[in-house]
Amino acid sequence: MKIKLYINNQLKNINIHEGETLLETLRNLGFTSVKYGCGTGDCGACIVLKNNVPVNSCQILTASVSDEKITTVEGISTINKPHIIQIELTKAGAIQCGYCTPAIVLCAYALLKENSNPSIDEIKGAISSNLCRCTGYIKIIEGIQNAAKLYSNLFQEDN
Repeated sequence: MKIKLYINNQLKNINIHEGETLLETLRNLGFTSVKYGCGTGDCGACIVLKNNVPVNSCQILTASVSDEKITTVEGISTINKPHIIQIELTKAGAIQCGYCTPAIVLCAYALLKENSNPSIDEIKGAISSNLCRCTGYIKIIEGIQNAAKLYSNLFQEDN
């Protein structure tokens, strides 16, 4: 089946199999930041943004997001120009194995686009669907707080 997807602001005309998940499609297209974790939507490793809202890509059929705006970490940063959230998470010591990091970055990005001065509880809510087995979340929250404090204007300009 042939569909159109807008991935990271680029139109892609692709062929997919019936029943293919968005996670499978994105991985097949080379978006390696989107991780397979549990396959049931419980761990959050596969989170991407669909129209700027975090969703578990393992739970969405690709055919259902035709003509939707899909954003992966590759759509907000590059290896040579990391997003400020990535920088602040790194500075805070919030990244250990890194498996959950792309999804956490996207959840924080979505939050900060809507609220550039979130409370700790709002940050916790935004990342509540992300399972991190390494950090204990305190440093993740600190990194997101630092990104919000230092660069709130950046997120408002992104809208």
